[in-house]
Amino acid sequence: MNSAPVTTESGLSGVELGRRAFRKKQSGRSVLISLASTVMLAAIVWLTVVNTPGWALVQQAFFDPKTGANFFPSILLGLWLNVRILFFAVIGVAIFATLIAVIRTLRGPVFYPLRLIATVYTDLFRGMPLIIVLYLVGFGIPALGVTPRLPPEVWGTLALILTYSAYVSEVLRAGMEAVHPSQRLAARSLGLTHAQTLRLIVLPQGIRKVVPALMNDFVSMQKDVGLVSVLGSIDAVRAAQIAVADTYNFTPYIVAGLLFVVISLPFIRLTDWLAGRAQLREQIGGKV
Repeated sequence: MNSAPVTTESGLSGVELGRRAFRKKQSGRSVLISLASTVMLAAIVWLTVVNTPGWALVQQAFFDPKTGANFFPSILLGLWLNVRILFFAVIGVAIFATLIAVIRTLRGPVFYPLRLIATVYTDLFRGMPLIIVLYLVGFGIPALGVTPRLPPEVWGTLALILTYSAYVSEVLRAGMEAVHPSQRLAARSLGLTHAQTLRLIVLPQGIRKVVPALMNDFVSMQKDVGLVSVLGSIDAVRAAQIAVADTYNFTPYIVAGLLFVVISLPFIRLTDWLAGRAQLREQIGGKV
């Protein structure tokens, strides 16, 4: 007769405990190998770069600590403008993109004109480069003379909202359409209206499915905020450009780029964490 597996106080069998101990040992070994290979590769790349004929000139033109330290305060002040623009752009994109996504999911012939306008809008602004939208909005709308004189960062924020709402609305629509139709039918059978079904049933589930994709769009928008400098706003990129014109040294561009990386890293790691959490939630596991 086969004897039953011996279980411990934690409810796991001895076989499962052995498997977990083996995986832990292998994981530690893998970490050590990864660290060693990474250090070795970094050393090879560094030695290769510093031994190139033009490294001394590149180091002086792009990695001058004194120049970077002198212009760091002005670049950091310009970065604060980028952060403010990003804050208002995210709010505008969240509202406008949700509205566009909801319009594109409406059914019935009476809503066809709205669906057509939303479709043309998403196709137009997903295909047009952001820098062209910035020029059209930042210089074209003020030239009409129908609006009061506004700072260029206002028009830059509007251009970001118009462009990224097209991308985010399609991500939201994909998430909403991924919700099983039985969810809608069950909600309607309970007496909920179409608007209540969207607000209470479809949107929460749809957003949950596409959170990693939405975070990627947010990171991309955080990076593209630097393009508002083409309208004349003194942001981090424009401050770096002024410094470069003053010193003929490209180190301020490196400083501005590193600052953008620093503020984007938390959101990148958050995106990875959310994607991993969603993957674990969808997997089915059990104890042996």
